[in-house]
Amino acid sequence: MSGGSQVDGRGAGQRVARWGAAVWAFGVLALLLGLPWAARGRLPEPLATHWGGARPDGSMSLTTAAAFPAAAWAVAVATAALVRWRGGEQARGWAAAGLGFGGALLTGAQASIVSANLDRPTWQEARPVGAEVLLVVLGAGAAGALAWWFARPDAPGPLAGASADGPRLDLPEGQRAVWLSRAVNPWLGLLAAVAGVGAAGAALAGFAGLGGPAWATAAPLAIVALAGAGCSSVQARVTERGLDVAFGPFGLPSRHWGPEEIASARAERRTPAQVGGWGYRPSGLGTTVMLRGGECLVIRPRRGAEFAASVDDAERGAALLNTVAARRSA
Repeated sequence: MSGGSQVDGRGAGQRVARWGAAVWAFGVLALLLGLPWAARGRLPEPLATHWGGARPDGSMSLTTAAAFPAAAWAVAVATAALVRWRGGEQARGWAAAGLGFGGALLTGAQASIVSANLDRPTWQEARPVGAEVLLVVLGAGAAGALAWWFARPDAPGPLAGASADGPRLDLPEGQRAVWLSRAVNPWLGLLAAVAGVGAAGAALAGFAGLGGPAWATAAPLAIVALAGAGCSSVQARVTERGLDVAFGPFGLPSRHWGPEEIASARAERRTPAQVGGWGYRPSGLGTTVMLRGGECLVIRPRRGAEFAASVDDAERGAALLNTVAARRSA
């Protein structure tokens, strides 16, 4: 038998995905238009935009060089939206992968063009583009894979299973059960998306040669993006092996407690004010992963402080965990 709960996570996760896609779409558009204009005082007019081997063999005006990839990106976004709309859930991953790959490819190419033309008197004297082309393609592939991962299908929604009226589930001997709950904080996810796009823009500006401060800006924004992503979602899973709690879209980092390590589990209502805020919060109540106020799964380990995660259906998760722990100690 298996029991599952997809918390608020499915609806909230979809909202995060939509906001993330919007931030990515407008962020890429801003970079495509902004990179050439930010460096316009140091670029020739027109500037080289195509190379035949080591030498440039094609050019565009600054306005066209900014507008052409921006228009191509607008078409790509519209196409991905149409694919997602017509294809339903099955097409979500492919649409996200296309946007991730296309956005990274276009912005990387734009940064390479700006870098090659920077401080050159004429477009014919633009420097050759070489290794950066391979880096741009590899980066675009990685961005597409990451986008697909973020947009992968959610875990199954609630499944039929025994309900818990008390602290334990009444399971027949030898029968196994699995409980899964996932919660998402859309605002932390949005913060991570905005900071990530800002970090990517600053890094591209540094790659294009627009100054050292760009790299100094990219580093803290990248840290904020990683921290926000890591604290934006949590997944709790109870099996015969005990409790696993995973953080962020990649399930990393994670924590594990075996049944023999847990004295008891319960459901308890907690608020951000009680634990000192949002995210991973040590406090007088122990450690709480606080993504939204309300019901939390709380465990009391045999050693150390209590641990809580703000996930829905916590009562059934606690009941199953107590049952598993009792079986192990019997």
